[in-house]
Amino acid sequence: MGLIYEKVKIAMLGVQRYPWEQGVCAQAMLEAGETAAFIAMAHDAVLRQTHDGRLAVITENIAVTDPAANGEAVWRAYEHTGDEFYKRAAENMLAYLMEKAPRVTKNVAFAYDSKGLEALICHNSITFTEGYSPMQIWVDSCYMLPPFLAVMGEFNEARKQLDGYLNCLTDAKTGLLFHIYDAGTSRFVRKKLWATGNGWALLGIARMISLSNCANLGKVSEKYIKTGTALLDSMLAYQRDSGMFCDILDEPDSFEDGTSAMMSAAFIYRGIYEKWLDCKYREKADLVYASMQNKVDDYGIIRGVCGCPHFNSPGTSAEAQASYIMMEAWRTKVFASEKGMV
Repeated sequence: MGLIYEKVKIAMLGVQRYPWEQGVCAQAMLEAGETAAFIAMAHDAVLRQTHDGRLAVITENIAVTDPAANGEAVWRAYEHTGDEFYKRAAENMLAYLMEKAPRVTKNVAFAYDSKGLEALICHNSITFTEGYSPMQIWVDSCYMLPPFLAVMGEFNEARKQLDGYLNCLTDAKTGLLFHIYDAGTSRFVRKKLWATGNGWALLGIARMISLSNCANLGKVSEKYIKTGTALLDSMLAYQRDSGMFCDILDEPDSFEDGTSAMMSAAFIYRGIYEKWLDCKYREKADLVYASMQNKVDDYGIIRGVCGCPHFNSPGTSAEAQASYIMMEAWRTKVFASEKGMV
């Protein structure tokens, strides 16, 4: 990994971070083999753990699934160091999710719909939109939550949550995922095919495939390989000649986004390296990779992506930086494998 990677990494480590941002950046460092960096980030996620177990909380305690994005890095820090500091923190995060996190209640799930929503963990503890309930399912949670549950050995719960999210949010027409559904009112808060949201889901599914394989759960892995490949195909139907996607996949007038493209490329390179995805997809990832080299500025900040803090206009973001790191890391592993270096 070369100079651009180093610039992007330094910029990523310098950005301000909310729980999901700390989590995805730490995960990027973990996947890139940057041990000191991911452990340092896990350390601060623990320092900012709330009394109820949520990791890396720096503002109001409204996030439910986002803090779990830090969970794997914290657990791997324990495995690497043997320090009970990390072990207790990961277990407390798990206890929060299993015992305290707000979920869709049985009465609501059965009163309003038949999407199989009962006991799904909500994305936040509040609603940001007037007229809706806090009992919302966000596509972002596909990445934040199930992989950590699987890391902690709770595969049944991980599958229940991921399958529920996918069943709730999938658009039957396109095979893509809508952004936000409110189980409390049985209405979509944001019925948009948000490109970055579909990218989050791809990365979450990739981690579930890998974790299932490590746990010798072949049938589970096969299921998510099929699910992830189908979602990838649905996204690639909207890929532009540049390799990018429109921010809203089926709205060609929406701005061009690079984060979702890098997420799809990371999924492809990882799948090829771990031998669960056909190599025919590689050219799609290579196109993204080539395009993104021109979107890194002199300071390592990636431009031309869905921008924080509101994610409704072009800008910059921590997840864009992290997605580049993941894309580069898995691409490098593919090349090393081909040369017999791993």
